[in-house]
Amino acid sequence: MGLPPILVYGSQYLKDKVARDVITGKKAICLAISEPWAGSDVANIKTTAEKKGDHYIVNGAKKWITGGLMGDYFTTAVRTGEDGGAGGISLLLLEKDMPGISIRKLETQFDSSHFTTYITLEDVKVPLENLIGEENTGFMQILLNFNHERFVISAGVVRSARNCYTESIKYALTRKTFGKRLVDHQVIRIKLAEMARQIEALQDNLERIAYQFKMGVPDMKMGGQCAMLKVNASRTFEFCAREAVHIFGGNGITKEGQGKKVERAYRGVKLSAIPGGSEEILLDFSMRQVVSKAMSIQNSAKSKL
Repeated sequence: MGLPPILVYGSQYLKDKVARDVITGKKAICLAISEPWAGSDVANIKTTAEKKGDHYIVNGAKKWITGGLMGDYFTTAVRTGEDGGAGGISLLLLEKDMPGISIRKLETQFDSSHFTTYITLEDVKVPLENLIGEENTGFMQILLNFNHERFVISAGVVRSARNCYTESIKYALTRKTFGKRLVDHQVIRIKLAEMARQIEALQDNLERIAYQFKMGVPDMKMGGQCAMLKVNASRTFEFCAREAVHIFGGNGITKEGQGKKVERAYRGVKLSAIPGGSEEILLDFSMRQVVSKAMSIQNSAKSKL
């Protein structure tokens, strides 16, 4: 998530510095946007970057930063302008060995493999050449990058939902209750059928958007669709995980044995529903785009009368 802004907006210096090592796996890069006081409300970030000679002095904090313990670089949202909203945000590339950067693990509900972190920034000196793109244009860079982030999250969630379905099918074929297999009970077959229906619809949604990206549809036109896709993904996963737990019964709430994969999946549901923009924020965002476009069409029609 941290590399695309550099590839799209970064200088040749930054691309040469970061891209090859990250792409080949020699180094890792993280996206550092969210803060204790600003999650989905990106325009409200408070971390500052004050220009001092040939450096920026960065102060603030970042929270819920995935992969922070492994990160060598951090694509970081900072406030550089006097505008207290979206217009004063820039992106800077921070490096883990810069003095003043403190990183600690942040325990989460789902698991420990993401190395979610809390990052404190105290008088961090960042060279001016580490600015990604132009100063005070970071908000738009972040919004466009969100499209790909939401797409990638959705692709992973499709697999997670399908895993819940697969595990449920295998269990239902062997587990017996009241003298017959679970799959022989109509209520269980209906649960499995509904899981499959939602998963296949989500897969189609994902592939349609993937095709649009492949055919070069501009990022600016993909925001609403990627937002809707991620909501479809997280809600499908939540449904499949819940139904899988019910099919597994007691085994579905146990961290060992036959139901351990389903139990873990259920704990991870909110990992897809909240990061990258919560469902509520994304639904509102997509509808605001629809309303804006409808008003534009309406005004255009009026002007031709």
